[in-house]
Amino acid sequence: MIEVHSLKFGYGHGAFLFEDFTFTIRRGEAWTVIGPSGCGKTTLLYLIAGLNKPRGGEIRIGGEKIIRARPSTGLVLQDHGLLPWATILENTRLGLKVRKFYGADGKHSPVGVKFDVEEDESRVEYWLKWLGIEQLKDKYPAQLSRGQRQRAAIARTLVLEPDFLLMDEPFSALDAPIREELQKVMNGFHQESGLTSLTVTHDIEEAVVLGEKILVLGNSCNRKPKVIDNHLSGEIDKRTAPEFIKRCVELRDLLAVQNNRVN
Repeated sequence: MIEVHSLKFGYGHGAFLFEDFTFTIRRGEAWTVIGPSGCGKTTLLYLIAGLNKPRGGEIRIGGEKIIRARPSTGLVLQDHGLLPWATILENTRLGLKVRKFYGADGKHSPVGVKFDVEEDESRVEYWLKWLGIEQLKDKYPAQLSRGQRQRAAIARTLVLEPDFLLMDEPFSALDAPIREELQKVMNGFHQESGLTSLTVTHDIEEAVVLGEKILVLGNSCNRKPKVIDNHLSGEIDKRTAPEFIKRCVELRDLLAVQNNRVN
């Protein structure tokens, strides 16, 4: 369970992006976050990831107060973050290599994590195959398409068996067919694993496809969360269905209201 309680945050001496902001993500839920540019979507993700520190309130994951980056949280970014001099196989192994170097210190690796070379390699092979890039494992990032590189970034994260997955606009730079294909991949993964997740996106359709709950942020200080229950998540093949289109229109209207909101 992820608990965001009375969150307060702003940059420098500027206006606060969040103040007395409270919501809860329950275990196994898939959330998406939408809102206008500069509203705090990525900032919120970084706060939950422990990469930014709140100026008030607190964030807890599984009852643990977040004061730094948490080793059991998986993070997938828009720019892939792959090492250009390493093969896809080596990039996928990177987190495992870091964990082995530091040991189960609670900072770089979860306390009590076990290091089993054979089991680790089995997971690497499994995720490369599951994501459809096993045949590319000996290639370098520059030799792959954007979609293939993003699959590699996802594989690198899932190999570490996170209990909570954060994704920051992971498919925004991809062409529509590839983006929809990866959305379907992540829908399938969530249905199989039940992994708790939060995905930041600027795409309304993507928010509906990926989010069982949709958090809508506004362009002024966010105080009271606007959370939409969405039973259409996973319905990627029904984008042209009247119900799906209606939900997207409702979200566009809500975004317009949030964009015009004043403090």
